[in-house]
Amino acid sequence: MDADKKVARIDKWLWAVRLFKTRSLSAEECKKGHITLNKTQVKPARTVKSGDVVSVKKGPITYTFKVLQAIEKRVGAQLVPEMMENITSPEQYELLEMNKISGFVDRGRGTGRPTKKDRRSLDEFKDVTTPWSQEQR
Repeated sequence: MDADKKVARIDKWLWAVRLFKTRSLSAEECKKGHITLNKTQVKPARTVKSGDVVSVKKGPITYTFKVLQAIEKRVGAQLVPEMMENITSPEQYELLEMNKISGFVDRGRGTGRPTKKDRRSLDEFKDVTTPWSQEQR
């Protein structure tokens, strides 16, 4: 195989370029539909080649990468820029910053109702006035 014609499984490539900690996590994300290759949802065994565009949905944003080299062996963090190019749009990073600022997204499931102080700060953040928040005196 020529170096330009090299292909790799997408789950192995995602793991090799350090987008996921384990290969099983990358395969699981493929199965959930969080990974797209050239705007098409893929299964873990789908092959990737240089020039392909891979999108990874992690949390509130979708990261987009261009494949420069298809590899299946994990590489050091310093070599990752030679294997892929980050082409994520700036709007996605702005969305991430907005979610960090709001603070409401980080509320864990099952932590219960917000306290009165939490609710007031949320209302202040959203700048919403409700009929019951304006007492008649």
